[in-house]
Amino acid sequence: MNNTDRMLAEAYECVEDGDFHDALNLYDLVLKKEPSNISALIDKGVTLQNIGRIKLAIRSYDKALLISPTNIDALLNKGTALHSAQKYDEAMDCYDAVLKIDKKCAMALAYKGLSLGETGKLQNALKHFKKALSIDKEFDLASISKEMAQDLLKSINDNKVKTP
Repeated sequence: MNNTDRMLAEAYECVEDGDFHDALNLYDLVLKKEPSNISALIDKGVTLQNIGRIKLAIRSYDKALLISPTNIDALLNKGTALHSAQKYDEAMDCYDAVLKIDKKCAMALAYKGLSLGETGKLQNALKHFKKALSIDKEFDLASISKEMAQDLLKSINDNKVKTP
C-alpha cells in the first residue's frame, strides 16, 4: 500500500468515526500531491456533503468530472448534492448521464424517481422506482419510495373523486 492509499484509508476511517475535519485535511494532502486523484475528489465531495457543505461538494464532484466525465460515482453523488440543494432538474441531468452509461443503474433510476417526485411528477417517479426494483428487488430506497408515490397518487385520486 503506497502513501496515497494509506492516507485515503485513514481519511475513510476518520469519516467512519465522524471526524470530518481530519478526513478533509487528509483528502487535501492527497490532492496536493495528486490533484487528479478521482477517489480523493469524490470522497472529499461526499465528506463535504455529509457536513452540509453542498456547494463545495458539487465543486469537488465537478473537478472529478473534468478528469473523468463518465465517472458514475461522481455523477450520482453530484446528483444527490444537487437534489439536496433543491436543484432537481440539474440532479436529473446527472442521473440521465449515468443512465446513458448504464441503462440498468438502479440507483440512478431511484434517485431520478425521487427528483421527479419532488417536482410533482409522481406517475413518472413511480415508473422509475418500479424500473429500479425490476433491476434490484432488494433496493430499499426504491421500494419505500414506490410505496410512498403510490400512496400519494391514491390520495390525490381519492380527493379528485370527492371534489364535486
